[in-house]
Amino acid sequence: MNSIITGKNIVKIFGKGNEQTMALNGVNVEIAKGEFVAVMGPSGSGKSTLLFALSGMDEITSGSVKFGDTELSKLNENVLADARRTKMGFIFQQPTMLRNLNLLDNIMLPAVHEGKKDTAKLTQKAKVLMKKTGLAGLESRATTEVSGGQLQRAGICRALINSPEILFADEPTGALNSKSAEEIMGLLLEINKEGTAILLVTHDAKVSAMANRVLFTKDGNIVSELPLQKFSGREMESRWETVLAGMAAVGI
Repeated sequence: MNSIITGKNIVKIFGKGNEQTMALNGVNVEIAKGEFVAVMGPSGSGKSTLLFALSGMDEITSGSVKFGDTELSKLNENVLADARRTKMGFIFQQPTMLRNLNLLDNIMLPAVHEGKKDTAKLTQKAKVLMKKTGLAGLESRATTEVSGGQLQRAGICRALINSPEILFADEPTGALNSKSAEEIMGLLLEINKEGTAILLVTHDAKVSAMANRVLFTKDGNIVSELPLQKFSGREMESRWETVLAGMAAVGI
């Protein structure tokens, strides 16, 4: 496997002494370049903790996480932050936008922070992303003047502004209605087809059914893995039924 992310024996413990909680218990996982992997599990199973550990957003207690050939734990905080900003994209259930900036400026922010000087070229790229995600014409809108679905699209644009190699998405459709959720997942599938890897945490079987592979977590471990490559993209009913069966098999 030509891996973009490799985690070995990942342990994450929260708290101290008698208050310790084992969130991840020796997890091993590998994400290939360009792969779309979904992670499912009950609340408290460690799925979001795993996403934060693999992206370097949270320091692990022991084990290792590699981005390509780079061991994330060996990077200082500034270098790690640069790697996250330039090589990774992040999409969350509730996009965090700066209220004093309009949509266009919020989308451009990570690239501006990176110090890219060609503002005209950067603005053009942001507008192309906005057009691609159905946000054309909303560049000057305040974050409070758009719908939840539009705000999530803006979050996707912002995640893509530095052309990341992988997107980490934590419940990106959880706060959306079914129509908006379907549209967001359609966008993520397009992004994945263009070569960007995706690691997505979700409770939604229909969302997981769109992935190449589903990982099921329970009690801080990956307890099962479900490949979906055998199904074509049009066989969504079969994909969904397979995911539901996989959930039932592990008691989710």
